[in-house]
Amino acid sequence: MPLTPQQTAQRCADIMWVDDHAAQGLGITINAIAPGEATLTMTVRKDMVNGHGIAHGGFIFALADTAFAYSCNSYNHRAVAAGVDINFLAAGHLGDTLTAIGRVRQQGGRSGVYDIEVTNQEGKTVALFRGRSSRIKGHFFEESQQE
Repeated sequence: MPLTPQQTAQRCADIMWVDDHAAQGLGITINAIAPGEATLTMTVRKDMVNGHGIAHGGFIFALADTAFAYSCNSYNHRAVAAGVDINFLAAGHLGDTLTAIGRVRQQGGRSGVYDIEVTNQEGKTVALFRGRSSRIKGHFFEESQQE
């Protein structure tokens, strides 16, 4: 029996996570996966704070980029970033729990557009990220490998 779109999205995330040492090393947690969507969290640690005493933008970007990756790879078609834009709207602080919610805006053929919003534990928007994806060759699993 074919997998549902939700089962496919979860299976893709499970397969990606095994080798996602960057996300694991940053302490990123996957909270939810759905077709074209992903919700991830990360707590700002001392080693993520810059000389201004706020979260380094690179770490906020990494969280958003990871939500983008899990969103655009949820259809069992491998995809990579073709380009991204990010706007930093508020500072993250030591101890903040940042949440990145990624959602598909458009996925057609080989290219897609995804929006990711990063918020803090109070719901304040920290960053807005738009990613453009490009599908590459390969799948996470073959249909014949369904459980």
